[in-house]
Amino acid sequence: MSTEETNLLLIFTRNPELGKCKTRLAAKTGDRAALDIYKFLLNHTVSFTHRLSVSKSVYYSEEIWENDIWDNSIYQKRLQTGKDLGKRMEQAFAHGFDSGFKKIIIIGSDMYNLSKADLEDAFSSLDKHDFVIGPAQDGGYYLLGMTLPNSKVFQNKNWGTETVLEDTLKDLEKENFFLLPEKNDVDHYEDIKDVQAFQPFLKHMKND
Repeated sequence: MSTEETNLLLIFTRNPELGKCKTRLAAKTGDRAALDIYKFLLNHTVSFTHRLSVSKSVYYSEEIWENDIWDNSIYQKRLQTGKDLGKRMEQAFAHGFDSGFKKIIIIGSDMYNLSKADLEDAFSSLDKHDFVIGPAQDGGYYLLGMTLPNSKVFQNKNWGTETVLEDTLKDLEKENFFLLPEKNDVDHYEDIKDVQAFQPFLKHMKND
């Protein structure tokens, strides 16, 4: 079987609408700059995932957009369902396993320093491990992968806080898991203020 038949990448995304995405970043940069930055990150996510030799599903937060940057011939499009992030992720994984996939990895769409090679390494790690986690610097994780369903990792978490990674690792302490290198996602102004690629979006702040 090909990797497209056995491996699935889930990409969770927010519909890029003014005032509705990157709200913590917007508190410092303003809504317009935050939206522009998020669109930049979405395009970046497309750039390092579209040629990845796996099946790919984009899960939208609010509604499915048929005509956007996610090519319908490359990405399956689905809607997130569930009362919190954990339930939404759990249902996305469950759909993947029910569809026959053997390795499933989920990422968000706000990672600037994630690459195609990083994702290939993550999928490869699932050859020898049942779970793979990419720790984020803020105490969460930027990637989670598994070869078998595990509902514990999606329950009893304070999503969006610095305890998520620690609590998830406790859930997996008796499991065979692999930790990827730590990376930083983009949530706050401090995450991007010194990164060259984001400077065009921050000019208005420097000129105030």
